[in-house]
Amino acid sequence: MLVLTRKPGEKIMIGDEIVITFLESRGSEGIRIGIDAPRHLAIKREEIFEAVAGANLEAAQASADPADILRGLPGFPE
Repeated sequence: MLVLTRKPGEKIMIGDEIVITFLESRGSEGIRIGIDAPRHLAIKREEIFEAVAGANLEAAQASADPADILRGLPGFPE
């Protein structure tokens, strides 16, 4: 892990396409940053990424009978 100290307005380059700008320090609230990156790169907060991954894992492990799932759909014959 690279650890750096930056002041507001200073930037970090990641490769040629990603620029992280340190906008301001809000004391105990945290630090505001701006990220400029190509649109094809997904930028997510870690806690959101982990929540989605956990929900996907739960869904994949669901042991519901497919016929029961289909019976819950409107218009499916009983």
